[in-house]
Amino acid sequence: MTTFLERFASSGNGIAVAIKDLIDVEGSVTTAGTRALADAPPAPRDAACLTEIRRREAAGEVWLVGKTNLHELAYGTTGINPWFGTPTNPLDAALIPGGSSSGSAVAVATGDADVALGSDTGGSVRIPAACCGVAGLKTTWGRVPLSGVWPLAPSLDTVGPLARDVAGLVTGMQLLERGFSVPASAAGDLEVARLRALGVEVDPAVDEAIHRALAAAGFVVRDVVLDGWREAWSAADVILSAEAWRADGQLLASRPDDIGEVTANRIAASARVTVDEEHAARQVQLAWQRRLEDVFVETPLLALPTMATLPPTIASDPVGLNRLTLPINLTGLPALSVPVPTAGVVPASLQLVAPAYGDELLLSAGAVVEAAVR
Repeated sequence: MTTFLERFASSGNGIAVAIKDLIDVEGSVTTAGTRALADAPPAPRDAACLTEIRRREAAGEVWLVGKTNLHELAYGTTGINPWFGTPTNPLDAALIPGGSSSGSAVAVATGDADVALGSDTGGSVRIPAACCGVAGLKTTWGRVPLSGVWPLAPSLDTVGPLARDVAGLVTGMQLLERGFSVPASAAGDLEVARLRALGVEVDPAVDEAIHRALAAAGFVVRDVVLDGWREAWSAADVILSAEAWRADGQLLASRPDDIGEVTANRIAASARVTVDEEHAARQVQLAWQRRLEDVFVETPLLALPTMATLPPTIASDPVGLNRLTLPINLTGLPALSVPVPTAGVVPASLQLVAPAYGDELLLSAGAVVEAAVR
């Protein structure tokens, strides 16, 4: 049972919802994917983000499938978990499921859930969505409350939905935010900035898939050279590391044998981030946010791949999977990942980015892309 760490029900009425096991569910232990928390007391109350889900559950419109597996303490992008096993990628068992919301992506890809909640600090919704061929939404930072969610880096953490398609993501947002709705959009009305020269080498097969998808959608596409991407990635990594130490350093100190080696080494290395380094990274963050605001003056949407390559194998020990996602977390902006076809069996993933609180616009545009590439 590597997809789920706890099953609540095998059937029910309405929308089947799975919840990443770093989100508190009353009466259930929140393990955050680590043995260090597996013997913690059950959560005394639900996380704040479950309020609408519980209301809909009481009305017989939703049922909870269970708590999904994840990369340990949400601190990684492969989805490989040394304690509870690694969820099997339904596209190809040799491929990583992506992390950290690995179980959530697999649950919707296999049909075990209609909607799954995940968290995204540096790509942890978008990367597993890309690896498993499903859709995922990184919400605007602060839009979904984080009370009752095990933190990784609170100034970057977000909660958002994964689903098999964009319509499922709309449903997921309606379960997170009562009254959420998405207006219809005509393809010809949308202008998209295709980000170029980011200092990240992109697999030609991925690049071509993104190009074809944008063209098929009928968007007005213009290439934009965006300076500072690698600097933003480095600054975001510093901030994430500094906050991860504050979130998990005490747990490592008290339960060192119950945290996997890879995660433990990451947390320990995070302790070395100095105040001066974090301050410098925050200055880069402010400049980077202004840089993106300037781009949005000209174009309402940005487009780039979610990952620079197709999903790698578990055996390849991949690194740097968040090179095209983490800089977006530094801005707090919403971002959508949708699968787009390649010449092979495994799809690539298109990432669309909108201004703050443009989550509705992203889903509207994503629906256009999805319809065009089917």
